[in-house]
Amino acid sequence: MSRPTEAPQPPRAQTISPRHPLRLAVLALAGVSAIGLLSMMLVTTVDVVLRVFGHSLTGAYDIVKIAAALTVAAALPYTTAIKGHVAIEFFFHKLGRRGRIVVDALMRLAGISLFSLLGWGFIAYGNSLREKGEVSMTLQLPVFWVPYVLAASCVLVILVKIYHLTHPGRPMIKP
Repeated sequence: MSRPTEAPQPPRAQTISPRHPLRLAVLALAGVSAIGLLSMMLVTTVDVVLRVFGHSLTGAYDIVKIAAALTVAAALPYTTAIKGHVAIEFFFHKLGRRGRIVVDALMRLAGISLFSLLGWGFIAYGNSLREKGEVSMTLQLPVFWVPYVLAASCVLVILVKIYHLTHPGRPMIKP
């Protein structure tokens, strides 16, 4: 008796190594994003509950404002890595294979340019805040470091886009 042979499996797209520094940095910022979201929920809930009893949480606005900026910025590299951004699929699928490759590459290059400018602007803004000694309204926390974190997020988005350009069809991280 002969054993039935299995049909050959198509090669699966390999993701980047689990220990790759870029992957680890993207996942670390995704964790920062999750912590930021949880802190916004916690601070808002505590503030609302305290207001029921005639009190308020001092600095709630400052904390939520900083956490919101960090949450959105820290989520961008992960969203880019899993290709979770909105795409115009209707238009994209009307193109042939070569057209899709060209449009995809052009959009990634445009994204790299945009995030380069944003990162540069965030660094300049952070330097400006540091020089002026800017602090948050209520808690008087220094805020110059927030634009630096946003700039680091932009750098990671650029690196992820470069990865996608140099490894077409190979996912960086699976959601």
